[in-house]
Amino acid sequence: MLRSLLLAGFLATATSADCPIALLKNATANYIQAQTVGAAGGISAHAANSFTYTENFTPVPILTSTLSIPMSIDHSRSIHDPVLCATFTELIMAKQEHPYVIGTRMVMNATEGKISLMESIVTDKGDWAFNATGTLYWNSLESWLPIPLAKQDTRATIQAAGDAYFNRFANINVTVPFGTPCARLEGGAYTGQRNMTINSCDLGLPSTLTVTNRRYVIDQEMGVVSIFLGFPGLDRSQGQTPMPDGHMFRVEGGLIRYIHTVSSCVSMGCGMNGTGPPGPS
Repeated sequence: MLRSLLLAGFLATATSADCPIALLKNATANYIQAQTVGAAGGISAHAANSFTYTENFTPVPILTSTLSIPMSIDHSRSIHDPVLCATFTELIMAKQEHPYVIGTRMVMNATEGKISLMESIVTDKGDWAFNATGTLYWNSLESWLPIPLAKQDTRATIQAAGDAYFNRFANINVTVPFGTPCARLEGGAYTGQRNMTINSCDLGLPSTLTVTNRRYVIDQEMGVVSIFLGFPGLDRSQGQTPMPDGHMFRVEGGLIRYIHTVSSCVSMGCGMNGTGPPGPS
């Protein structure tokens, strides 16, 4: 069924974009369904001839991956990028026995109409600021409605906002276009709880870190850019080795309104010995 839906989406729409939006939306819908029932084979059977699957930036067999575990999904949000032929999906599983928060980026092979790359950042207890219950609650208070065409920012503006955030990590002179209000959901920690109307995300950023290997998904209608990257120093037990990290930015009128993060560590508690953000499940 996945194959027929993907091919139907690919053939149904003629557009100048690299990938029809229907193809991308069918892909994310079927990914969510596959994760719900734990049907990893439903994805792998319809992958492109050249297909890679990773979890936390490490190749793993998809049939024995987290995708093979049935999940009770409390929240999902997907964005779709017809220019880069890519998608990003945020999943929160807070109420099941083993909570997870997962961010998954997929890249499609436009010629085949199939998935060529699927990379998931899978987080649970012990990962950076992990608290699925808090993530679900704070997320439920936010508004991520599609942006009317006349008010949509350009792709370049949306990407530039996310890039400025990370460029600031290495250069204190970079100005990040934070809006007011702005709220950052980092695991289960939420800046927006301070003041939902005048809160800012400008609460201090690193100034000596260079993040690596940025990969983008940009959804102009939603005003969102997802950036996957390597985050050095996140896991204190790993020194400056870049850790798997994803940031999703909602941009409205050129200004950052929301930031969601999903960050994986090697060591339980990210090597902070209980002194930092990693929290309860």
